[in-house]
Amino acid sequence: MEAASLSPTTPGTALLWARETCSGSPASVLPGREPPYSVFTVLVVTLLVLLIMATFLWNLLVLVTILRVPAFHRVPHNLVASTAVSDVLVAAVVMPLSLTRELSAGRRWQLGRSLCHVWICFDVLFCTASIWNVAAIALDRYWTITRHLHYTLRTRRRASALMIALTWALSALIALAPLLFGWGEVYDARLQRCQVSQEPSYAIFSTCGAFYLPLGVVLFVYWKIYKAAKVRFGRRRRAVLPLPATAEVKEAPHQAEMVFTARCPATVTIQASADSWREQKEKRAAMMVGILIGVFVLCWIPFFVTELISPLCACSLPPIWKSVFLWLGYSNSFFNPLIYTAFNKNYNNAFKGLFTRQR
Repeated sequence: MEAASLSPTTPGTALLWARETCSGSPASVLPGREPPYSVFTVLVVTLLVLLIMATFLWNLLVLVTILRVPAFHRVPHNLVASTAVSDVLVAAVVMPLSLTRELSAGRRWQLGRSLCHVWICFDVLFCTASIWNVAAIALDRYWTITRHLHYTLRTRRRASALMIALTWALSALIALAPLLFGWGEVYDARLQRCQVSQEPSYAIFSTCGAFYLPLGVVLFVYWKIYKAAKVRFGRRRRAVLPLPATAEVKEAPHQAEMVFTARCPATVTIQASADSWREQKEKRAAMMVGILIGVFVLCWIPFFVTELISPLCACSLPPIWKSVFLWLGYSNSFFNPLIYTAFNKNYNNAFKGLFTRQR
């Protein structure tokens, strides 16, 4: 996931630098001296630092909660934990190094070849794992709604464990492919440039494996969830509304009528309440998956469209837009825990209990 620059060459700083140059300021002609940061750049950097801290702390809180609350030691919370692991590593490792590069003059990588390879590998690994974990959560919800009779707890455990293993294995393959197979170069010592391999074949492989394939999975899954939920809820309404026993009550003996009228409404009420509770729960879960997918698409699609097109057409966006698209993608790691905890009251209660015990 190549980082672009919010360094002193961003619009606000560039304008300040231009004014100094035109005015003939001594500072503007000294060789090797970087232009001062503008107010705009300082504000942007402050926001990015806050984003990094919030992403790290929120995902760490989710992980600690899952580890300390026994009720969360099961599906689907293991999928949530896998997502939180990838997102907390994005915040702890990838985003700080990316910010360091953003602040360097001329968008240069000044930390050496070895650290460049480490950063690019971790960037691709953790971001890809985060994306595929979202797809795994969507798949688990799809099977829960559409195959609830066959998707038993045992099957669900095996499926979730397999999805987590495949997520990290595929992410590692995409991240390590340039190093293992010599698939393009990520570091240019002469230009001090560190970026994801621009080899066209790798661009197609990495973007499809890291984004377009999981994008297809989540869109197909949510479409199926919507259709299945619509059919199930429609059947329930048709099954609950008719009450054909009314005519039988009038023909039955008085004794039977008393017994029937005492029991039938209770049975119908209990069944309707259970169905209504289950329906509301499934609706809430489907809404959570829908919002999770929507935010994922909005955050990552601008970046991956440019990542696929740029190597193929040998063209490039202005650095400021690359930076915007990159950090918009990173922000998905901040939104993920907010979304799947906002729709689960158990997490909110666990958070309160965790802080209460600390006091």
